[in-house]
Amino acid sequence: MTSPVPLLSLLCGKVAPFRGPAEPSAIDKRPVLGEVRVRRSGLEGDTQADLTVHGGPDKAIHHYPHDHYAWWREAIGDHPLLAGNGAFGENVSTRGVVEDMVCIGDRWRLGTAVVEVSQGRQPCWKLDHRFGGARVNALCVRSRRSGWYYRVIQEGVAQSGEVMELLDRPFPSWTVLRVFGLLIAGDHKSDRASLEALGEVTPLAESWARRRAKLLAG
Repeated sequence: MTSPVPLLSLLCGKVAPFRGPAEPSAIDKRPVLGEVRVRRSGLEGDTQADLTVHGGPDKAIHHYPHDHYAWWREAIGDHPLLAGNGAFGENVSTRGVVEDMVCIGDRWRLGTAVVEVSQGRQPCWKLDHRFGGARVNALCVRSRRSGWYYRVIQEGVAQSGEVMELLDRPFPSWTVLRVFGLLIAGDHKSDRASLEALGEVTPLAESWARRRAKLLAG
């Protein structure tokens, strides 16, 4: 089992103008001091602008490994956003666990809450805009440094400085890296068998289950 993972920061954001007033976003997440309540809808105090693609039970909390920040500095330069946490709009920042070490369906203790990995994070144009036009979106897909989402199984409270502990891993073959590769990065084109087998992974987010079905249908 994975060792306890240090929780560097919990972050929340408010909806604000992003690319002009007509394009609001809450991607600008800031560290929260002290305890944060973890609710079914996500961290208390966090918001989303476009609820058709962000938030909801399957994407209540976004986790992005701080481990990737050094790679990003090499890839796009030493952008000011990379000096702290929250550059990728994450709610959870840690060091010591990345996409090939986390599986769909993993249950983790986050403070007194329990969260479950539901899907990888599918990047969008907002990352490019946030980084001043750098090709972050495409690089996320190509490098598979996606981060992932949790649904909240048990509500509770958490705070920075604690550790996250893995409680259960029912699908050890289905890492976030593997599933992201199949559903987002194009691996299904050469690995239909895995795409078919992915149907056994019942905790997979509903939107990604639909994407799998669409890819199978051609």
